[in-house]
Amino acid sequence: MKLIRYGNPGQEKIGIHENGVHYDVSAFGGDYDEAFFADNGPARLDEFVKANMGNLVIIPQETRLGSPIARPSKILCIGLNYRDHAEETGAKIPTEPIIFMKSTTSLAGPYDDVVIPKGSTKTDWEVEFGIIIGKKASYVSEPEAMDHVAGYVLHNDVSEREFQLERGGTWDKGKGCDTFAPMGPYLVTKDEIKDINNVRLWLSVNGKMYQDGNTRNLIFNVPYIISYVSQFMTLLPGDVISTGTPAGVGLGFNPPIYLKPGDVVELGADGLGTAKQVVTAYPGR
Repeated sequence: MKLIRYGNPGQEKIGIHENGVHYDVSAFGGDYDEAFFADNGPARLDEFVKANMGNLVIIPQETRLGSPIARPSKILCIGLNYRDHAEETGAKIPTEPIIFMKSTTSLAGPYDDVVIPKGSTKTDWEVEFGIIIGKKASYVSEPEAMDHVAGYVLHNDVSEREFQLERGGTWDKGKGCDTFAPMGPYLVTKDEIKDINNVRLWLSVNGKMYQDGNTRNLIFNVPYIISYVSQFMTLLPGDVISTGTPAGVGLGFNPPIYLKPGDVVELGADGLGTAKQVVTAYPGR
C-alpha cells in the first residue's frame, strides 16, 4: 500500500493512494503514528481497505498532502553514506555509520515550501531513501533487521551548511530547521519495493538535474544501518532513518551552489513517487 496524510498542517487526516487516486480512510481511525505501527497498522488497514474499497471517498487531487507519517519520536540520518558524496565534500570515507538527528519540528509535506532560515546563506539539498520503523528495535541483529521495517519514504534532507559545518558542535543545528525534512508523497509499505538495493533516486533544481544515484551504492546498506543504530538507541514504531545522499549536493560544486528564494526543487525515487518544493525566504528577512 501507499499511505498518505492530507489536509491543512496540523489537521491532517489519513488516506491511501491507489492507481493514481487518493482515498480517505479516516473511518479506520487514528493516525499513522507510533500506535498505528506498533499495532500492526498496515496489515489491519489493508483488511479495512479491501472490505470498504467501494465506499471510500475520493480526495480531490488539489488537496494538500502532509508528511505521510505523523510526527515520529526520532528522525535519524546517516551521513556520508555514498562514497561519491563523501569524496565531493572532501570528507574521509566513514568506517562506521555517522549518525545525526533532525528535529521532529523540521517535518513537512512533500509539496510544502522550504523556508530558508533566518540568517542563512548556505541552504542545500539532499535527496534520500528513508526507512520507516514498524516494530520496536533494540540490539537487533542484521538478519533480523528487516522484520522491524514498515516501509519507505522519499526524503529531502535539507541542510544549512554554515550552521552544520562552521558554527561549532555537531551537524544537528544545520539539519533541524523548520521545513528541513519534507517527506512523501507516500509511505510505501515494504512489500512494494522488490529490491531495496536497487532504487534510483534523483533531484533537480529549476529543471537542472544535480543528483542521480542508486541505493546499490550505499556504503552501509539498510539492514546494517538498522542493526547498527539499534545498538545505540531503541527505535520505536514510526521512527525514520534516512540513509544518506548521493553526489550532487550544492556544497560539492566549485564554487558551491546554494538555494535561493524562488528556486524549485524536484525529487523522486523508484517506487516512492515524486515531490516538489518551492524555496522561500524567512518572513521579514
